[in-house]
Amino acid sequence: MNAVPDVARAFWLREAGAGEIRPVRLPEPGPLDVVVRALYSGISRGTETLVFRGEVPESQREVMRAPFQAGDFPGPVEYGYLSVGVVERGPADLLGRTVFCLYPHQTAYVVPAHAVIPVPDDVPARRAVLAGTVETAVNALWDAPPLLGDRVTVVGAGMVGCCVARLLARFPCTDVELVDVDAGRAEVAARLGVPFVAPADASGDRDLVVHASVTAAGLQLSLGLLRAEGTVLELSWYGDREVTLALGGAFHSRRLDLRASQVGTVAPARRGSRTHRDRLALALDVLRDPAFDALLSGSSSFDDLPEVMAQLADGRLPALCHTIAYDEEAARVQRDGP
Repeated sequence: MNAVPDVARAFWLREAGAGEIRPVRLPEPGPLDVVVRALYSGISRGTETLVFRGEVPESQREVMRAPFQAGDFPGPVEYGYLSVGVVERGPADLLGRTVFCLYPHQTAYVVPAHAVIPVPDDVPARRAVLAGTVETAVNALWDAPPLLGDRVTVVGAGMVGCCVARLLARFPCTDVELVDVDAGRAEVAARLGVPFVAPADASGDRDLVVHASVTAAGLQLSLGLLRAEGTVLELSWYGDREVTLALGGAFHSRRLDLRASQVGTVAPARRGSRTHRDRLALALDVLRDPAFDALLSGSSSFDDLPEVMAQLADGRLPALCHTIAYDEEAARVQRDGP
């Protein structure tokens, strides 16, 4: 095992639009704790760039806290929840294991052993950062599960939308479309095994539409694609932005259903039989599927994270899931290949 220093380094949002790397002293681990050395973390682009821009509504600041968040919104705050690392100290059954943890961007950390989930041996560490996003997709399909033969559309080919689309593509006899205004997402959709269409060409009469574009136009389109008594499942989170919809047309006469899904709680359909840990373990099992590599769109070193986050937040750096590599070997693998 590599030696874990007493002081780690962490990415902090100092104030809206400005991030920095700070030293963080690690606490002494207890007998039920693990010390994790980070390998990779993933940037959840939608939520983390919203946080970076200081757009978390005051009314949602407690609700939006990440499990191991330090500081408070709007800042200074240490925020993030897609971390994969190696257990350097801890119980024998975890020692040396690659694990996923809902931890911010930090080079090493100490958490209770129950807060980490072992990554299956056949899931690469970099792909495993998607576990938190796949978990959101799993919860969404527990909230509004498709039936055999359903016609389903996903509007918004970002991280969440793509994960939902890939899961739907594995349902038998299900007609799935992925819709986005960015024609460049067609290649990603092809790797996910899902037909891609532009908004103007999207099929109508859909049984279920999953909306994840984080735009009012996308949500309006989603409602317009439904059959009578169909359902839109809303996965977008808009922060402090207002969303305007035109509901004076067929919304009432066609008895359309608009539902929200949020990963903070287990969907009611499974709440009595699954825990948060069960759901996250299922997400990691799902990630045995190499198609999810299509979502890993770029990688940078940890030292570059403040500038990377700024570029993602203002659109200079297009990405689905941009990953952060925490050591020179991981960075080399991402640059040159294994």
